[in-house]
Order: sequence, then structure tokens, then C-alpha cells
Amino acid sequence: MKYSPACKLLFLILTITCKIETQVKCMKFNFSKFNGDSNLYLNYSDIAFEALQVTPEARGAPITNLSGRTVYKDRFRLWRKGKKSTFNTTFVINIKNQTEFGGEGLAFVLTPEKNVPQNSSGMWLGLMNERTNGTRESRIVAVEFDTRKNHPDDLDGNHVALNVNNINSVVQESLSSRGITINSSIDFTAHVRYDGKNLSVYVSRNPEVHDQRNLVFSWPIDLSAYLPENVYIGFTASTSDFTQLNCVKSWSFEGLEVDGDRNIWLWSLWIITPTVCAVVIGAFLCGLYLRSRSKAGETNPDIEAELDNCGAHPQKFKLRELKRATGNFSGENKLGQGGFGMVFKGKWEGRDIAVKRVSEKSRQGKQEFISEIKTIGNLNHRNLVKLLGWCYERKEFLLVYEYMPNGSLDRYVFVEDKSSSNLKWETRKHIIRGISQALEYLHNGCEKRILHRDIKASNVMLDSDFNAKLGDFGLARMIQQSEMTHHSTNEIAGTPGYMAPETFLNGRATVETDVYAFGVLMLEVVSGKKPSYVLVKENESNYKNSIVNWLWELYRNGTIMDAADPRMGSLFDEEEMKSVLLLGLACCHPNPNLRPSMKTVLKVLTGETSPPNVPTERPAFVWPVMPPSFGVVDYSLTGSQDITELTGR
Repeated sequence: MKYSPACKLLFLILTITCKIETQVKCMKFNFSKFNGDSNLYLNYSDIAFEALQVTPEARGAPITNLSGRTVYKDRFRLWRKGKKSTFNTTFVINIKNQTEFGGEGLAFVLTPEKNVPQNSSGMWLGLMNERTNGTRESRIVAVEFDTRKNHPDDLDGNHVALNVNNINSVVQESLSSRGITINSSIDFTAHVRYDGKNLSVYVSRNPEVHDQRNLVFSWPIDLSAYLPENVYIGFTASTSDFTQLNCVKSWSFEGLEVDGDRNIWLWSLWIITPTVCAVVIGAFLCGLYLRSRSKAGETNPDIEAELDNCGAHPQKFKLRELKRATGNFSGENKLGQGGFGMVFKGKWEGRDIAVKRVSEKSRQGKQEFISEIKTIGNLNHRNLVKLLGWCYERKEFLLVYEYMPNGSLDRYVFVEDKSSSNLKWETRKHIIRGISQALEYLHNGCEKRILHRDIKASNVMLDSDFNAKLGDFGLARMIQQSEMTHHSTNEIAGTPGYMAPETFLNGRATVETDVYAFGVLMLEVVSGKKPSYVLVKENESNYKNSIVNWLWELYRNGTIMDAADPRMGSLFDEEEMKSVLLLGLACCHPNPNLRPSMKTVLKVLTGETSPPNVPTERPAFVWPVMPPSFGVVDYSLTGSQDITELTGR
């Protein structure tokens, strides 16, 4: 939708006019390093080695079970009578473990309190304590950099999250897929931005952090609903029996504070009333013009033209329909959040639906949106999540799917409490077979071969009967099966831990890289371990940092059955279990030419053939790969394609 120059001018005049209404003050400071500055208030924290030591080393004394806080001496006016301030802050963090497993983390905070609460060490991060957790008495909003998984709702021990009066986060994102480990004693930069409506967090190893590629999350929040007008800004951290040094090496802040001045407003009223009247009338007429264009159906001609030409014909929804269906995207209806947006449950024409709201700020939002519709719009397979429709209005990208009552597979596979209810062996086999059927269909059953490129547990959805359906085709690509060319782009697609070793060298997605990711998924489902179960060693390639290495070591020692998830007890057929584990290792062979095709995989899973021979020693990864020996070529892979586009999810 394009605005006329005259309309733009009217909006500009209106903006300038409205800004005169409120006097704005600026709070700004920059600590490039710390040298005992009197502008800081230190509570159980210290300054040493030109850095803030938020949980300081007390001259050889133990630092277990501590909490500390550092805030700027002056309070920041966050809001006033409905007017909201904005701010940007950037800081460099360095966290170093003192025990083998460090803990607990550090947080950037906005709070009316200068001092840490009592009994706020350990999992409370110096933010609150057990009594005040979840109550308005906490009066705190924090961006936490968590280094220890000590709560069932934590993603892992290496994530960034937003906490509002509660140690349970409203949103959290792991940094592992970004190659950043918070407590690795390596400097990284964080940037927090609040525009009065959304709080955004960026993280990078480089000083220039606030690039869209470094966006970790952006969350809609009205801070005035949780915090008083004036707040302190600063940092808080804690330790438990596990300790670490929580350091902030530099900190800059710039905020525009509102300061409503009645005299200025009265003066503005007398001076600009005629201008405001003219602008309002002009804006009204301009709005009528834009509305008439919108009613004429002009939402985004480029996107609609591209979708009209792709041959996919899922239903086109209206934005108002989906807002009504999801309770205006209510937080109560939120099902989850991924790399490209959030998913909400909705009710439409008597049936449950899932609506993915692709983030407008995602660098690949539009690309993923169109790719998903073009790729699976016309596909119909019992093991693929059905795309019901789409919507693009007012810069909102929305995709509508069938609702899957049991959510994603990772919720059931990765459960820390080993005594909790879990998937039985028969259910796990059924899930593995369902995904293999979906993938075989994509590789061999479509007019154009489809590479999924992001197979992982969180992209496998489960219906009410635990039937598995493969979803999230935002990175998928269609290719002609008869062609041998590849499409080159600037980035690699996939999720670390699921990516085949050759991907890091040639940056190409092939049917073989899909098979590798499926192999990792099989091993996860059987063992209940995450892809990064084995901790990576410094300077080692990422492909060694995987469950695959662990499984191969068990196989070499003749103890491969130890990989079975102990929550299943002994309620499984050992031969079946061993067959699935060996098939998973075969799919993860370092040489892509020696991986089985999905046709072969499906035959093994249905008992039509035995699993491929797998060497007890994990073969070394060699590049370029050696061609297959005579007689072992899997002809169902003939015509496999590759695409160069690597994008972290």
C-alpha cells in the first residue's frame, strides 16, 4: 500500500505537532569500562578489573548462594499519564564458570528497588524470592541470560528470556543454535530496545549487535502495566552451589523520558490548533482514500500474484476472521513460538485450527511465508500437516493449519523427569514410520521432489492418536527430479545438530542431508536424548557435537542397547530396537553416498528388508566424499538435487 506525497506530508506535520504536546528529556550515559564510578549503586556487587562484578569473588571466600545487583544512581521515568518512554541499551557480558557446571545467570532489570530481595540466590537470579514470585509485589521486568536449567519450563541452560514478575519466562530462546554459549568466558554483546510497544533483544559476538540477523525475540509488552512511573535500570545475578563470575564489561544507555508539562501543552494548544484541524481533515480524507483502496482488495499485489502463479490454492482468509478465531491472538491461545513467529490456537467454523503469525521483523518472514504455501499448498498426505489457508493484510503474514491436539514431538521425547509418563515403544515406532512415509512421499511421490531441509522433533506434530505429521515447510524447496543443477543463495538452511557434515563445507541441501536429519530424529526418539547430547569440544567441527557420535561409540563397545530410553523399561523387542538404531546410524553415515534412501528406510521399518551394514567404527568424514563402491549404489537417489541456502532456525 503506497501513500501519496501529500498524505505523507500531512502525517509528518501531525507527528511533529503531537510531539510538541509532551516535553521529552533524555537520559544518556556510556560506561566503556568501569572504574569505581559514583554514578552506580552497588548492592552485594563490586567493580574490579574495569568491569562490573555482579556476584564478586570475595577475596578467596566462597561465592556460593549469592545474589547481587548494580543499578544506575538516577531513576528513569518509564511512563506518565498514558505516555510511554523509549530506550535503547547495549552491554558486553562475560560469564566464566568457577565450578564444572556454572550457575545461575545474569539479568538486565527494570525495577523500583535498588536492593536485591532476601533469599533471592540460586534459581531466583536476584530478581525475587519464593514468596514474591508470581505476585505484583515483585514489580520487576528482566531480560535474563540463564546459564543453568533448573526449572521444568526452561528450554536449556543457555537461553535468553523475558521475565515479568515471575521466574517463569513469558518468552525464551536458546542461544545454542547461534553458536553462543553464555558462560563460555567469551565476550558477547546484548542490545535491548523498547519502543513503547515491543521489547526486543539482540545478541551477537560482535559489537554491532542490533542487526536484524541478531534478533533473538521481540515481545509486545506495555511496561506501564507492570512497573511504576520511575524505575532503576541495571543488572542482577546469582549463584547457587554452582558458581560463576558474572561480569558486565561495558554499558551504554539512551532513553527518551516523557515529562508531561501542562504549560507546554496549553501553549501548544493555542499555537497549533488551526494546524491540527487542517491535518485531521486531511488525514481523514487520506484515510478514506486508503480504505477505499483496501476495500478494492489491494492488500499486496506482488505476493498475491506470486501465489496465483504457483498453482497452490489453499483458502485465502481475512485478517478479521483470524483475529476473531484466536481471540485477537490472545496469549491464552498461544501454542508455541519458533524462529519465524508464533502459533495460536483458534476456532473457525466449528473446527479447531492453528494459526502461525509470521513475524514481520523476521528477515525471512515473507520468503518463508510464500515458500510454505507454494510447497505444501496442494499436498495431501496423512503424515503431512495440512495447510488450510493463508492471509496477508496490514503487513501481517498468517498461515492456517489443521490443529494437532498433542503438540510437537519434542514435548514428549525430551522430558527431564525420567519417572514421568512417556511414549511407549510401539508409539515411538509408529511415529518414526509415519515421518519416514512423509519424507519418502516428498522425495519420490511428488511431481517435483521436495527437500524439507529442517527435519527435527519440534517440526513433527502429533494428533489426538499420536499419529505423526511433518510440518513447518518454511525452508522447503521444490526441484525437478530430472535436473542435476542446484540453486545457490547466500545462506545455509537447517538446525545445528541435525545438519549433515558436508553441509558445513558445500552449503548444499540434498535428499541425503534430509536423510541425515531423519537419522538424527530416529536416534532422538529411541534414546530420549537431544542432538547435542555430547558436549562439543573447543575447535571441533559441529558435526562431532551430536548424538550420532555417542551412539557410534556405544555400537563400537557392543553396548548399543544402552541407548534405549530408560523410561521405556524393558517393554520392547530388542531385535526391533537394534534394527532401528542401526538404521539411524546408517542414515547418519558421514559419506552421503552411503546413506540409504527413504525407500530403503521405509522397507527396513516395515520389516521387508534388514538394516544396512554399519561399521562398528564411525568412518572418518572425508571431503570430497568417496564415490560408492560398485554394487552399493542406491538407485532411488538418482537425480538427487542440492540447494545452497543455509539459514539457522
